[in-house]
Amino acid sequence: MQEILHNQPGPEQKKLSSGVIILGVLVLVSIGLVLWFALRAPEGHSSRAALLGLSARMSPAELTYSKSVQIENIALSRAENFIHQEVTILDADAVNAGQQSIAGLAVTVEFFDDLHQVVLRETRGVLGTPPATLGPGQRRSFSISFDRVPSSWNRQQPSVQVTHLQLAVVK
Repeated sequence: MQEILHNQPGPEQKKLSSGVIILGVLVLVSIGLVLWFALRAPEGHSSRAALLGLSARMSPAELTYSKSVQIENIALSRAENFIHQEVTILDADAVNAGQQSIAGLAVTVEFFDDLHQVVLRETRGVLGTPPATLGPGQRRSFSISFDRVPSSWNRQQPSVQVTHLQLAVVK
């Protein structure tokens, strides 16, 4: 008869098991939220533009004008940052070869592996914060630091493309 009594959970075991159940539910909800944020629609071009302070979409005129902007004198270097991590630094010049002023400019830099697959892609604004207008015929140097370039990078010059610009409002 005592064996039967010992197999039934006591009040402390019931509290413990309900605590474990609540903790398990909280963990599952947390994992679900993390997965939802991680797997929802990838950050779009318009989101990147908003983060850079540019309008969501380029107008047809801006899209056409983007062909008038060249990225020249691309140079890579390596340095150590203040927390002793190796950083890859891209220095280049943005050249406005057109006849209009540019109020905002973003480039996308792509690093590739030996199979020419993209191993890192980042979009950054290059006219400063807040952006300083780049007038017709002007050249502006910029520098972008990358602290997490994958080891699979082929050590070749990355692709640097103008992916967003905003023409200055003519007054």
